[in-house]
Amino acid sequence: MGNVRRIYVEKKAPFAVKAKELKGDLKNYLNLKEVEDVRMFIRYDVEHISDEVFEKACTTVFSEPPVDILYREQIEVPENGRVFSVEFLPGQFDQRADSALQCVKFLNEEEEPIIRTAVTYLITGKLTDDEFDRIKAYCINPVDSRETDMIKPETLETVFEEPADVKIFDGFKDLPEEELKALYSSLGLAMTFKDFKHIQNYFAGEEKRDPSMTEIRVLDTYWSDHCRHTTFSTELKNVEFGEGYYRTPMESTYQSYLDTREEIFKGRDDKFICLMDLALMGMRKLKKEGKLQDMEESDEINACSVIVPVEMDYGDGPVTEEWLVFFKNETHNHPTEIEPFGGAATCLGGAIRDPLSGRGYVYQAMRVTGAADPTVPVADTLKGKLSQKKLVRGAADGYSSYGNQIGLATGYVKEIYHPNYVAKRMEIGAVMGAAPRKNVIRETSDPGDIIILLGGRTGRDGCGGATGSSKVHTEESIETCGAEVQKGNAPTERKIQRLFRRAEVSRLIKKCNDFGAGGVSVAIGELADGLRVDLDKVPKKYAGLDGTELAISESQERMAVVVAPEDVDTFCIGGYAVEENLEAVSVAVVTKEPRLVLTWRGKEIVNISRAFLDTNGAHQETNVYVDIPAEGSSYFDKYAVPEAGEALEAGDVKKAWLTLLSNLNVCSQKGLVEMFDSSIGAGSVLMPYGGKYQLTETQAMVAKLPVLKGKTDTVTMMSYGFDPYLSSWSPYHGAIYAVTESMAKIVAAGGDFHKIRFTFQEYFRRMTEDPERWSQPFAALLGAFDAQVGYGLPSIGGKDSMSGTFNDIDVPPTLVSFAVDVAKEKNIITPEFKTPGSKIVRFCLERDDFDIPVYESVMELYDRISEMIRDGVIVSAYALDSKGAAAALPKMAFGNHLGVELSEEADLKELFENSLGDIIAEVSADKFNLIDTAYELIGTITKEPAVTFGEVKIALDDMLAAWKGTLEKVFPTRASQETDPVNTGLYQADSIYVCKNKVTKPTVFIPVFPGTNCEYDSARAFERAGASVVTKVFKNLSAEDIRDSVGEFEKAINEAQIIMFPGGFSAGDEPDGSAKFFATAFQNAKIKEAVMKLVNERDGLCLGICNGFQALIKLGLVPFGEIAGQTADSPTLTFNTVNRHISKMVYTKVVSNKSPWLAGAQLGKTYVTPASHGEGRFVASEDWIRRLFENGQVATQYADPEGNISMDEEWNVNGSYAAIEGITSPDGRILGKMAHVERRGDSVAVNIYGEQDLKIFESGVAYFK
Repeated sequence: MGNVRRIYVEKKAPFAVKAKELKGDLKNYLNLKEVEDVRMFIRYDVEHISDEVFEKACTTVFSEPPVDILYREQIEVPENGRVFSVEFLPGQFDQRADSALQCVKFLNEEEEPIIRTAVTYLITGKLTDDEFDRIKAYCINPVDSRETDMIKPETLETVFEEPADVKIFDGFKDLPEEELKALYSSLGLAMTFKDFKHIQNYFAGEEKRDPSMTEIRVLDTYWSDHCRHTTFSTELKNVEFGEGYYRTPMESTYQSYLDTREEIFKGRDDKFICLMDLALMGMRKLKKEGKLQDMEESDEINACSVIVPVEMDYGDGPVTEEWLVFFKNETHNHPTEIEPFGGAATCLGGAIRDPLSGRGYVYQAMRVTGAADPTVPVADTLKGKLSQKKLVRGAADGYSSYGNQIGLATGYVKEIYHPNYVAKRMEIGAVMGAAPRKNVIRETSDPGDIIILLGGRTGRDGCGGATGSSKVHTEESIETCGAEVQKGNAPTERKIQRLFRRAEVSRLIKKCNDFGAGGVSVAIGELADGLRVDLDKVPKKYAGLDGTELAISESQERMAVVVAPEDVDTFCIGGYAVEENLEAVSVAVVTKEPRLVLTWRGKEIVNISRAFLDTNGAHQETNVYVDIPAEGSSYFDKYAVPEAGEALEAGDVKKAWLTLLSNLNVCSQKGLVEMFDSSIGAGSVLMPYGGKYQLTETQAMVAKLPVLKGKTDTVTMMSYGFDPYLSSWSPYHGAIYAVTESMAKIVAAGGDFHKIRFTFQEYFRRMTEDPERWSQPFAALLGAFDAQVGYGLPSIGGKDSMSGTFNDIDVPPTLVSFAVDVAKEKNIITPEFKTPGSKIVRFCLERDDFDIPVYESVMELYDRISEMIRDGVIVSAYALDSKGAAAALPKMAFGNHLGVELSEEADLKELFENSLGDIIAEVSADKFNLIDTAYELIGTITKEPAVTFGEVKIALDDMLAAWKGTLEKVFPTRASQETDPVNTGLYQADSIYVCKNKVTKPTVFIPVFPGTNCEYDSARAFERAGASVVTKVFKNLSAEDIRDSVGEFEKAINEAQIIMFPGGFSAGDEPDGSAKFFATAFQNAKIKEAVMKLVNERDGLCLGICNGFQALIKLGLVPFGEIAGQTADSPTLTFNTVNRHISKMVYTKVVSNKSPWLAGAQLGKTYVTPASHGEGRFVASEDWIRRLFENGQVATQYADPEGNISMDEEWNVNGSYAAIEGITSPDGRILGKMAHVERRGDSVAVNIYGEQDLKIFESGVAYFK
């Protein structure tokens, strides 16, 4: 049977959380009650590997002895068991196989193994063939995976056929129309036939030759709606308004737009009315009025960017520097609909790459999504679609996996539910980036300049992604679009972030473009008018790609960078890219003649004039008929949650309130939000949930500017506004209130609305030639124009997605407004109620007769509120939406478990009515008389956790239960109901280890592997404590790189006193187990010897946090104090019991003072620290746990805020045995802990209560003094 070895790896029963969850889904969600057991195995097929390396890899790379069982060659299938295996489709990126390969190469860099992986499912129970097929359909998404048989292949080597030469369409230029139509239909293009005819005319008239297949595909990509916004650029010839009460304001806004156009484009006849023009006109008007002087202008920018003066302090007093602040929103609706994990992951990857290509360091993300009800049974799923539950969970997994790996704080997450998102889900990622302005060079591409392709390699994934998202979608089309979906590789994009963050690199870049839609042809094609691209130089993932695939593949994590010829070597060969472990290759040269030329196998396969490319296809035209909402139909006169309104009208206040809180668009999304790392970067001013109990959700994300050195008090803020039910009634009003709501949230968090800049996300049904289909986007953009002009605030960016149709279902008309502001950290306030006795007031927004905000009055109100926040009159605030004050009051009370006594004059019905744009505020009782604008008194905050109104009293716990219950089965917050106390006491050491080798300033060595993402935070924490820090990237692109890195690491360890193993996702936490990279590399004989010398001969210290703790435990440095590896009974860390990533603040109690690392912490005190991990559950035998406690090696345990230790998952977040969070080596000098003590700083996590600083870094430095 050839040389292929096969192994299966299964989690031992207590740790098999994924199999347990799948069993629950099959029994409860698919209603397959006969399922008795579910077992899951990861299958590895390995070839070209020596016996010695294979045996070593079995227990260090492929499996983890304490938690895994490894089976060689086959598994036993019981009599009533059935088995099937699933693998990725050829060409799809398999992160597990890729990571396993990189780890195995550490064991012997000379070997070139091939590794393939699959997941094998073993289901036992009395199942019919039909039921077994339903299980397979649930587990296999045909867009990216397929079933594979159980027969082991003879070889894993793939023989790629040599691709044929690129086809030339002989006779194309002279084809009669009927034949041209037939050819057009056969090619499955996204362009219209009018565009195709436009191409024929060009080749017949100008080129006088026939085009190649590549030229047709490149033009189809270049002119796709995704790349060129063709729907938004369609000329709107005649605009007709329907009849209805609300016609007056809409027509008046249209007239205002026409007048503005006339003024801006006076005397120009090259400009026509289109959606794009309408979208940009507000900005153009405000710019002309001088209200946009902070916008950075350049022909290169892929993201919005504003110039911000920032006050910095480097230790010698304040200095002012100019910074660029970037923001960008991106959608991946179509890819996420068909392959949720990959689609959502690359949504975020794409959003990051836009500011990154502008040389911005991306430091915070927001995720706003739209879905249909995910709680409905799987049987209700539309034919040809994935179930909503699978969609929402898969997409959340994908986006969070990418963001968590790259090391990006996701500061705000919200899923919006509306039945019509069943047509196509909405997946938006919005990001913030920043860079010192002096590091960003904006120059033109000059003839002779070189274009470098940087980052990932090119494969078939994403061929046709841009055109795919622009096509019509039906049940049949879903089965054929697998290649259009990309898989993200976050560790590679992290490397590009590290590279571009270096000032010396950033200043070499004249221009840059990311590989978003369209691949090489668009990404490189947009960098200069004249280009000659050599496709033979493009690095490939595998052989067999033809010229067309190389030209249009949208493989992720690639950048195209323009540098001067003399800078190529500094950038690439032996230069900066190599230092960051990145591939960089020169693939193109800028030419004088304005033509795009692509060569493959030495021949030109594309040669098109820039002028023709820039026509963006044939000119498209349409008429618009604008639908008008009828009088008396106003969304503002209805209860947003009709069931709650009915209960209220019937006099049942409690039922009304609990119904409201359990509504899909009001209820808790904590189980979803906690999947996303919100604390990395040590700059998140607000955590997503605040208060002592972390139960009051924030409405805006706020982060400190990501400065590498020095300090600043500048923060950025971002919020969103949108209500699909309002927009469905009137897209015009929907857009106006989206803008208003996003403003209100910034104001309620302490921002100043005068400096807000917007970016919009438009998502609408597919347009046809029917003028009425164009009504929704036209009306929405009219509303957005009215709001921008009314508030004097511009939208300076946006993204449109115009394919929200499936068969005959359309998505709700969607215009999401993202508001961005720059503020000072001292002005930020948080929404949780603070003090019993404080008054609760409501400030109401004024509306006119047409339900439109009176802009002047709103601005005056928001100004007053901002003043009262700055003066300390308002201490917490919350912007209301259509669900009213009744939804906001309990949410504000949850965080600190307080109550509300409603005032006698409060009107219950008013509390439930639509209050979009209103703001509720807590005012200290002693400052109540300082309110200087109109308000309504709602009530008083009480210590008793209940909402009281006259005789009615609703316990806060009842409200919490209603609020928490709705989505618990979709996004669980706990896996176990266990709450037993853990009574292990405190360990008081007689003496603490004293260092004999004193130094005045210790050196800390921080290794960086693919997937590491906490090195910046860790370095800052040590530098702040007074240490010197050396950070080194482990390079592994070749055998020589690995040998060099081993030498560099050995030298760095020999010169250091402390080794810090930072957090991250070493190799994406694959192969199925964290920190494999660390553990494999540090088993290298030279590195191992250097580490043990530091520990045994130089009295050195080691610290491992999160992924670093996982590395320490896999190496044996804890609990043994030496690199000894793991045996089957070693303590270890495994998957959280809830089977997902958990990001929240955790309370940990210091229970031993044995470690020098804890010298500055107080024994018995409870601290609060960010945790963010998927595999943090400490597990060990009873004997091991007893020994660790007896020896004082348990440093910290999870506790509640009062210091009570228990197995309650609310506090012991990952289900660790004995609630153990951190342990040490026998003498305490090596400490591993899960919670991120390095993620702290001034004004970080201000809505969290408790002491955040354990002084670990200061203690480590003081040990050497």
